[in-house]
Amino acid sequence: MTEEEKKSKNFQPECLPVSRQCAHWVTRKKRFCKMTVGKNKEYCGEHEPAARTSYGGDEQVENGEERIFCPLDNKHTIYKKNLRKHLIICNARPKGEMPPYIVKNFNAGEACDDNHCEILSELRLTNLSNEDFFGVVEKVRDIYTKCIGNHISFLALNHESLEQELTKLEYGKESRKHLSQTSALLGILSAEQLIGDSACFVEFGAGKGQLAYYLATLLEKKENSQVILVDRMSLRHKKDNKIKDRSLITRIRCDIADLDIEKLPFIRPNQHVVAVSKHLCGAATDLTLRCVTQTKLKHVNFVLIALCCHHRCDWSSFVGKEFFQEHHLTPRDFLIITKMASWAICGTGMSRERRLALQKQDIPPQEVSDTNQRLCLAERETVGFMCKRLLDYARVKFLQLHGYDEVSLKYYIPKNVTLENIVLLAKREKVL
Repeated sequence: MTEEEKKSKNFQPECLPVSRQCAHWVTRKKRFCKMTVGKNKEYCGEHEPAARTSYGGDEQVENGEERIFCPLDNKHTIYKKNLRKHLIICNARPKGEMPPYIVKNFNAGEACDDNHCEILSELRLTNLSNEDFFGVVEKVRDIYTKCIGNHISFLALNHESLEQELTKLEYGKESRKHLSQTSALLGILSAEQLIGDSACFVEFGAGKGQLAYYLATLLEKKENSQVILVDRMSLRHKKDNKIKDRSLITRIRCDIADLDIEKLPFIRPNQHVVAVSKHLCGAATDLTLRCVTQTKLKHVNFVLIALCCHHRCDWSSFVGKEFFQEHHLTPRDFLIITKMASWAICGTGMSRERRLALQKQDIPPQEVSDTNQRLCLAERETVGFMCKRLLDYARVKFLQLHGYDEVSLKYYIPKNVTLENIVLLAKREKVL
């Protein structure tokens, strides 16, 4: 099915939208928009003009009222009559005076040369010569064998506070996965005896705050302890809103790249600080590591980050540059490695449509040869895994250089729960 067919007036997808659901087909996600619509309407307010434009119409009027693109951010639309009111409340509006702990690009790392970045951004694995491609693969294999090998052990830890929650039958596979991850991470913190008095947990990339919620419930009877949530987005239905004792929770809206943790007024002088995260995409992990190592007070005593999304790492923010340079890996090699890292978790690498077609023919995806790939599926998964661990090990070396005595990579959850099952742990002697 081509994109032109999807955009045509006569396009009728196999799965029609449910009643009162927007009829706009989201091409990138290969599904309908999940927003509900008003009575006697076919599209939600966001997609009404977009749908008419994509189907060849020029009209952008809904029920006689014109909708326009927001002048602050053209990714969303508004009624023209509401423009003045919307400009006051729009999330894209210019911000006022920033609090002292927000310092622009404080953890961003070195800026990349624009021309160089543009050249690298156009790089594609399929365009590499065999010499370049297999040259990087061999470098990855050699460094992995020499530095990492099979030395990552498994931590079979869980926290008793979530045992009953995990027995509930109403949870689906995805919800159960997140609860299992949270339980395992809390089990690690408990085993390290960190959930106690005078503890300040800073959750980076907190999202909807599931990890922070369960942490806060464990701190209810602890003295002088709290959880600070850091996220650049303002999300609905946050789990931490259910914490009744608001003194346990502080949420700040801030990009990790701009956070000077030393200037956070919420951290009390006699608290030991623990940096945690359950989901930090690629570059956000590096921003966090730079954030916790740049403080002059050296008061972040423990770091626990569940690692993921290595394909979204960025050379300018990457903290492992020194390790890469020691092993003669260039920024170009780094980009190739981040692209290959996705092989570890992308399954067959086939589109949804092609997988469904193979299922109808009872053909296992593993048996399908792809002439565009220079490695078989099993080899790609192995190389992808090595690439991910290579990036993580460079982060381990960075933390060791910045005063953390014990730094390690551990499996914290079984592979059948999630393929992103590695946690980065780092600790040092308390300095208050």
